[in-house]
Amino acid sequence: MVQVKGLTELTLEDLWREVKWQSEDWWEEIEASQLRVVKAILEGSLEEELVAQLQAGRYKRSRSRRSYRNGHYERSFSTKYGVIKALRVPRARESYPSEVLPRYRRRQDQVDKMIREMFLSGVSTRRVGEVLTTVRGEKVSPQTVSRVLRGLDREVQLFWRRPLADIYPYLFLDGISLKVKGAVGRYRRQILCAYGIRRDGKREIISFCQGTDESEAKWEAFLRDMYDRGLVGQKMRLITTDGCPGLHQALDTVYPYVHRQRCWAHKLRNVANRLPKRDQKDCTKQASLIYQAENRREALKRYREWESRWRHRHPEAVGCLRKDLDELLIFLDVPAEHRVKVRTTNVIERSFREVRRRTRPMSCFTNTASVNRIIYGVISYLNQHWKEKPLPEFTQEC
Repeated sequence: MVQVKGLTELTLEDLWREVKWQSEDWWEEIEASQLRVVKAILEGSLEEELVAQLQAGRYKRSRSRRSYRNGHYERSFSTKYGVIKALRVPRARESYPSEVLPRYRRRQDQVDKMIREMFLSGVSTRRVGEVLTTVRGEKVSPQTVSRVLRGLDREVQLFWRRPLADIYPYLFLDGISLKVKGAVGRYRRQILCAYGIRRDGKREIISFCQGTDESEAKWEAFLRDMYDRGLVGQKMRLITTDGCPGLHQALDTVYPYVHRQRCWAHKLRNVANRLPKRDQKDCTKQASLIYQAENRREALKRYREWESRWRHRHPEAVGCLRKDLDELLIFLDVPAEHRVKVRTTNVIERSFREVRRRTRPMSCFTNTASVNRIIYGVISYLNQHWKEKPLPEFTQEC
């Protein structure tokens, strides 16, 4: 004979057994309960706000009364717990601005943040709406997503206008190319970027801008903007670049007294492009021994050994490295523990890989404003991620 327990006799094990049989219904009930609680809190807060505005409670006579009630209206509101439907909002005969629930506000800040995070993770505006519809039961159009994302425009402007502290001994400059849709087809935009390392090893992407190319004029405008905002270069020891001619001409104008380091990674790729495939690995491997030297004297010795072996067979490749040798060896003048980081633009190239990873699903940007939003979003994420992770190779005595 099966014995039926009374409610007071049920144990946690009994309840959990029931949950396991009806787990899906159980979670749905929890979600529904959350929404009911949030709805009750919101409606209660709106009611209290109305009483404060009227200076009198319901059915109360008072000389201090400012106005009278005027019924309710219903609306929906999206929260991080889901969509609250039929939310009762009290009205007064004389309208007033609500701090609890502004009139035209349809979503909680966390929902807008979720939309932005999805976009910055590489999800298209159309897919963002589809995902929210599936996960939250809320229909969100691509136009709504775009309106939310336009809120990033103000943050981009603030990022571009903020003062810059002149605290970077090492500056890295490079560019990345992205596709953008235009009126008559797709075209490429160049994103110019500046990355700095501080004395204590903390790093950040300082600024970025768009341009049609990497000409001297574009780079000079970018550098001049940073200079005018405070990055005058008084504490700057080294600027590492990829060797772009326009950039070097701009540096002659804006930061003429700062030493420049030519990126070894870019240079060895240029050397390899001037070699037949059969010699690329052997030649560039020996050339890489040059930057592994402990001092300039040893580096020059290794260069001469490399040159004597390859100059007759591949004079163009040897000449490519020889003409920039002085700038390639500048990094040997900085502390030994910093050299690996400053001899290439790899630190900024890794940031570009994160940009490409997040933008790959989009294939092409709809306009230049969307480029600014995604680049700013990735930069903000990286800068925040790096804030508590200084480079271990650096010390206070940079």
